[in-house]
Amino acid sequence: MALMNKIFIFFQKKFDSFSNERIKHNFLNAVPFWIGSLITGVVAVVYARIFAWAEFTTEYIYHHQGWMLFLLTPLCFVLGWYIVHRWAPYARGSGIPQVTAAIELSNPKHNFMVEKLLGLRIAVIKIISSTITIFGGGAIGREGPTIQISASIFKKINDWLPSWYPKVSKQNMIVTGAAAGLASAFNTPLGGIVFAIEELTKTHFNFFKSALLTGVIVAGLTALTLLGPYLYLGYPQTANPGRWIILAVIPVALITGVAGSGMGTLILFLMKKKKALKGIFRTAIYCVICGLILASCAYFFDVRTLGSGKELMETTLFTANKNVAWYVPILRIVGPVLSFSTGAAGGIFAPSLSAGASIGAVISGWLQLTPSGTNIMILCGMAGFLTGITRSPFTSSILVIEMTNDHNVIFHLMLTALLANMIATAWSKHAFYDHLKNQYIHEILQVETAEADAKKEKEMLKTETGKTE
Repeated sequence: MALMNKIFIFFQKKFDSFSNERIKHNFLNAVPFWIGSLITGVVAVVYARIFAWAEFTTEYIYHHQGWMLFLLTPLCFVLGWYIVHRWAPYARGSGIPQVTAAIELSNPKHNFMVEKLLGLRIAVIKIISSTITIFGGGAIGREGPTIQISASIFKKINDWLPSWYPKVSKQNMIVTGAAAGLASAFNTPLGGIVFAIEELTKTHFNFFKSALLTGVIVAGLTALTLLGPYLYLGYPQTANPGRWIILAVIPVALITGVAGSGMGTLILFLMKKKKALKGIFRTAIYCVICGLILASCAYFFDVRTLGSGKELMETTLFTANKNVAWYVPILRIVGPVLSFSTGAAGGIFAPSLSAGASIGAVISGWLQLTPSGTNIMILCGMAGFLTGITRSPFTSSILVIEMTNDHNVIFHLMLTALLANMIATAWSKHAFYDHLKNQYIHEILQVETAEADAKKEKEMLKTETGKTE
């Protein structure tokens, strides 16, 4: 905190001589966003490297001592859950619902509640828990956690601003932090911006567009500086698939819309049942059972059940091995359901993309499409499934486009996403993240009410005791 004060004082002194107060004010307002974006870019890169190492190690263990999964996966699931349960309960799961809840609570009345959803402890526990879970083969991603970590960094910088500093909106800081986190995690700046507009807030874009654009650009450039130019997936071949391919996209959209929404519903159902379990021991047993089921699926059926699923996407898009067995999509849905419902930290973006990719590959195999046609079906499956669970069709479409730098399929992706969104909305009125966001807000309000009642009761008892004496 002392270091941050010195930085801000340095900039204050540097610009005390400015005659144009508006320029000075705008610059000082931008500095916290620049600092947050730089830190976010560095943290996102380090986190990505740690996450990739853990995932690679799990694959190595599977290929050399596959039986160890039956010990490793349950143990890591229990550890991943317990660390969150013990030290940071709101670090569980993806992190996106926590960020949206924090944005909603960023007002004078509920401002103190944001501390429970965003903070440096939560960011550290998020990294540790998700790394342990992915090391055990959990079917999770790092993108949602990166969003909560980044929002926590921006929020903390806002807390550290000195009293003399120009007022910076905490809500704008959180929104920008979340968008910068997604941009640096996927290297998708446009996706980060659209995600902020479509998913995170209903605030008019004009109120925070400059800070948001700056934050996304700085965080993205920081990640690019450290990693070099890269695409999350690469350049799949999609040229000349034939005009009729648009008809094949429709069943992909319908199936992925139902599957994505269905996966979210199943996760919520299991989380509700797990919450009814009383005591740490019973919850730990649930985590062990989930770990054993996941290890069995990987050992007896397909190793692609494990991990984020990025390897599955890369294999089907960039190699001749595009055939995917009919049961792989089921496994890619079962994996995230088991992993996410334990309560450990871990995102659902990448697992959703891989589940959609497997569905697209299976349908393409049934239709016996060309390699280019198969790639289009895979990309559309990714956009459709992600839309099914997030209800953010434009974010899903733009993310897939930016991951592959492929504009040939932009209309195919948007059609898929819009159809999948219609199907998912018909399946369930509220999106998966909305359910979790409302749950977190309800939990926090319940805790605050209980603490207030306990304090009131204690004061009344103290008063009565004083009267008796």
